[in-house]
Amino acid sequence: MNARRLIPAAALAGAVALAATALTACSGASAAGGGKDGRLGVMSSFYPMQFLAEQIGKDHVKVATLTKTGVEPHDLEITPKQTGQLEQSDVVLYLKGLQPAVDKAVTQSGVKHVVDAAALTELEVHGSSGHDHGHEGEEGHDHGHGEAGKDPHIWLDPVKYAEVAKGVGAALEKADPGHAADYRKNTGELVGKLDALDAEFKGGLGNTASRTFITTHSAFGYLAERYGLDQEGISGVDPESEPSPARMKELQALAQKENVSTVFFEALASDKTARTLAADTGLKTDVLDPLEGISDKSQGADYFEVMRSNLKNLQKALGSK
Repeated sequence: MNARRLIPAAALAGAVALAATALTACSGASAAGGGKDGRLGVMSSFYPMQFLAEQIGKDHVKVATLTKTGVEPHDLEITPKQTGQLEQSDVVLYLKGLQPAVDKAVTQSGVKHVVDAAALTELEVHGSSGHDHGHEGEEGHDHGHGEAGKDPHIWLDPVKYAEVAKGVGAALEKADPGHAADYRKNTGELVGKLDALDAEFKGGLGNTASRTFITTHSAFGYLAERYGLDQEGISGVDPESEPSPARMKELQALAQKENVSTVFFEALASDKTARTLAADTGLKTDVLDPLEGISDKSQGADYFEVMRSNLKNLQKALGSK
């Protein structure tokens, strides 16, 4: 006699249902990014958001990012696979106005816990100068700016980044209340480190020979405003675009007037434009990293290391005393 015939039909049906339920639960956990270990699945839009999630979530989260190393965040195009991963995440952390493709995908995702970093602090409009809220000297202003021309580069100001960190911590507490105490502790530690970084910038840039810096990527408006500096972008909407002859002449005069010694370019982009201007004006070139990603070209392994490299390069260029 076949032994399988001895199993009652109801019992067999129950076992199948139980197995199906278990499989569904397992698949759901994996899809959410948390996997079998039960960690909270967090999808971040690009590096500064990924860093916050990792620093605050630590062992309780599994963090993925939509913007891979070496990809320009502003121009990101999301694949169908990434869209699926986004929709299956427990928490989505992004910065509205920086990446149009991400904004669209997040709106359509249906994810319950969505955190917009732009809503956690106050965004401002910055022109080529940190103290000038117009758009002089830049045709079309800087690429990737959000609604009404507001500058999304909030992470380059440690004070604003700390405000965002507090909001992210609160969001993780809500999404995973079982580990709320740890998220609060980790948030406090991160904010403390950002406060210390702010103090380093204040001290390091408090007394300099010049207050003006020239950069190919006008991403440093918040940083300039925070520490009393003036940012001058070279030209156009693209950090790699060629400056117009009129803008080149204007910057040459500005460099002489404001005692500018250095033209900054970013680590992940071409230095061609910076070197063109430097050659025509007799200036030096150096890196000022907008920290939109970390690669083997970055002057540091994480946010804090790169920011301290930026501080060091600014001090050297501005003649810190």
